[in-house]
Amino acid sequence: MQIATNEVIFREDLYPRFEPSPTTIQEYVEVLDVLPPIEVNQRYELIDGFHRWTAHKASDIATIEVVITETGSDLELEWLAFQRNSAHGLQYKREEKQSFARRHYNGKNAKDLAARMSVTLGTVKRWVKDRDAEMRRERERTIRNMWLACHTQQEIADAVEMTQQNVALKCDELQVLDKWEKFVIFAEHRDPDWSPPLYNVWTFGKKGNKVSHFGNSEQRIVDNLLYMFTEPFDIVVDPFAGGGSTIDVCKHRLRRYFVSDRLPIVEREHEIRTHEIADGPPPLHKRWQDVALVYLDPPYWRQSEGEYSQDDADLANMPLEEFYKALALFVEQCAEKMRSGSHIALLIQPTQWKADDRHYPEDHVLQLISQTACDKLRYKSRVICPYQTEQYNPQQVEWAKEHREVLTLNRELIVWSVT
Repeated sequence: MQIATNEVIFREDLYPRFEPSPTTIQEYVEVLDVLPPIEVNQRYELIDGFHRWTAHKASDIATIEVVITETGSDLELEWLAFQRNSAHGLQYKREEKQSFARRHYNGKNAKDLAARMSVTLGTVKRWVKDRDAEMRRERERTIRNMWLACHTQQEIADAVEMTQQNVALKCDELQVLDKWEKFVIFAEHRDPDWSPPLYNVWTFGKKGNKVSHFGNSEQRIVDNLLYMFTEPFDIVVDPFAGGGSTIDVCKHRLRRYFVSDRLPIVEREHEIRTHEIADGPPPLHKRWQDVALVYLDPPYWRQSEGEYSQDDADLANMPLEEFYKALALFVEQCAEKMRSGSHIALLIQPTQWKADDRHYPEDHVLQLISQTACDKLRYKSRVICPYQTEQYNPQQVEWAKEHREVLTLNRELIVWSVT
């Protein structure tokens, strides 16, 4: 049978996964017509098919095919959810299975747990042998991930059921790089595949992002900025989070991050906060003094018109002068909150193809530099970030030939230092 997509109830408290997979959701968006139904109970509470359901939401599909299985309790729903995912679909990670086993082991049901999770009896016995120690490790993982994502100490304390004072001590310990063991090499950009930027032209091959999104930042641009302007555990602010590439790079490099968007994508709504830049800088309060980098990859004005929304308050839909004013004001407001020596970087592309008569209305970079002249900001540099030639289709290439025009392949990165 079919029900409205928004009628499905997601019980996060019963969801066995630590983190959903945005890439799986996007893969499912491409094959919605061949996906099997999701499974819900009589109250439309989700049992199986979180990624399929989220793919429907991401595609604005109003209805979804469901199979109804009645459940008598929350425990039964949780058992069914885990059993279904152990047998098919995106398989649970080892630590997710461990967590489930530890929560539900009662001293007698190891064999039943093994059967439900499709693992051996010996594996379950190993997992529950030192349950208290494993629970502590799981709690440490939660504290670590929430701290990197710039949650407050009280938010973390509520999530792990500890006092704020004890969480504060844990957070202090996290700021010692040696505690992160195998991550240290990445935090210090010492991994063998890493090459530092040496010139003011940053050329990349195939896009490195795992999650696609209209206007998504190339994550290697973010990585270069982290190398140049941040240290491990500095905070990076990205208010145009898009597909979440800043999250992925900051986790890899052990930078803390506060990412937001006016309309977070469904695939990452559990990670990207909702914030509108018209309301000013994100609410980090005293933590602004730990912000080393604000990275801005806004809509490129008319190139993005109507792509995100039809809202007049959307930067992509504004008249050009309002677009400049909104961005310049936000840059200045962030600078007022940031410490001396920190940096703001803004990525922008010249408007060409969607401009009137295909002519540049004016240089966005020069306008933004001139309109952000304030005591707290010093213009530092510009970096050229070319696209691949595949950005243009054959019809656009033929237009360029016919009119003897060149097609824009570059974005430019403006960097300011905060004085």
